[in-house]
Amino acid sequence: MRTHSLPTAAALIATLALSGCKVGPNYKAPAMPAPPAYSDNGHNGNWTTATPADGTLRGDWWTVYQDSTLNDFEQRCAKSNQTIEAALHSYEQAHDIVRENRAALFPTVSIGASATRNLISDTKPLHVPGEATNYWDFLIPLSISWEPDFWGAIRRQIESSAANAQASAADLANTRLSLQGMLAVSYVQLRGVDLQAQLLRSTLDSFQQTLQLTKDRLKGGLASQSDVEQAQTQLEQTQAQLIDLGVQRAQLEHAIAVLVGEAATNFHIEEKPLAGDPPSVPTGIPSELLQRRPDIASAERHVASANALIGVAKAAYYPSIVLGASGGVETDKIGQLFNSSSAMWNAGPGINETIYDAGRRKAQVDFAIAQRAQATALYREQVLSAFRDVEDQLSALRVLEQEATVTDRAVASAKRSTELSTMRYKRGLATYLEVLTAQTIELANERTAASLVTQRIVASAQLQLALGGGWDAAQLPKN
Repeated sequence: MRTHSLPTAAALIATLALSGCKVGPNYKAPAMPAPPAYSDNGHNGNWTTATPADGTLRGDWWTVYQDSTLNDFEQRCAKSNQTIEAALHSYEQAHDIVRENRAALFPTVSIGASATRNLISDTKPLHVPGEATNYWDFLIPLSISWEPDFWGAIRRQIESSAANAQASAADLANTRLSLQGMLAVSYVQLRGVDLQAQLLRSTLDSFQQTLQLTKDRLKGGLASQSDVEQAQTQLEQTQAQLIDLGVQRAQLEHAIAVLVGEAATNFHIEEKPLAGDPPSVPTGIPSELLQRRPDIASAERHVASANALIGVAKAAYYPSIVLGASGGVETDKIGQLFNSSSAMWNAGPGINETIYDAGRRKAQVDFAIAQRAQATALYREQVLSAFRDVEDQLSALRVLEQEATVTDRAVASAKRSTELSTMRYKRGLATYLEVLTAQTIELANERTAASLVTQRIVASAQLQLALGGGWDAAQLPKN
């Protein structure tokens, strides 16, 4: 009966440890009320409509722009961008910490071996004459140590590290979303530069014809040299504007190269002017945003982690109980190393309780509570910022759409004005200054219209980023 008492006691202690209490507050996500609808909902055409037919944003949100080059760049960014790679390894480290903390739930077993040659002094007190003073000591020790998690400190630590690992996973998703969003915006801006370049080349052809007209009229005595110089100046200024676009394009091209993990030296993107209106983006309802933004998920997981650390701090008020056992074999003759007579062992529990610490544990608990309050405030601030981001882009899309409509009318009016002024100039009914003014106004309006095409599509991409890009909190690892 006695031979079974130790295993039975160990099993009982293990059961108590695994089913023991967990001190500290159980986690409850911070309450954050969401508005029933976005304020710009329904005010900008097809931008804010979210019907069942719209579905939801997909992970590859950039495919709505139907550009195979952009699709390819986005895939390369996900695989080769070094910032994303670093974020991935950061998550791996956080996951490894969870594994490390879980290991604390189990006993630690260690074994060793040693062989030492010893010489005892003949003058040693209590030395027995004739006793060997020069001998070998062969030792193979085995030790087992286990601190049962009676108060839940280890389990709370696991909760905290697991929540941190989930936050790291959300940070990885947010890094990927941000960089792929930056890539999409840079790509759209580059195509917008191509659109501006196309417009300026077309305008240069028109200005070249106007310059030739002034030269022909000068030869016929119908125009002055001043008209020719003004036309020449306008042509050269427009050429300078076209050259200046090269700087913008090169910088955007280089930025894209870094985002896809390539050196900028030999990286080149073929010219392709931007065209079309931005696609429709389903926004859903504001409450869904709390699950669709990885930065919000990360902030919420940090609250959960801080909450669990309160339990870790409170567990320090309770006694520490350690179960230990050690044994092995020891002899001075290697041939007797594994004889039963060479065995040795000892086992027993140890308990330790801090009686006085001058308020150290109280300070640690207060510190953990303050950390949770800080994390909660940061979470709520992140939610408010997320709502602001969506509203900013919805407002931008609505206003830019209205501006584009007015600008298109202005472009049409400017074209008619230029045509009329040119006709009057040819008939000698107007000065060249009138033509020059009309052409300048037309070009300015056309460049504004081209810029608005870029701004609207960029705003649509930024709206998708503000909505989480199709990510969902259900994608967080369970750890």
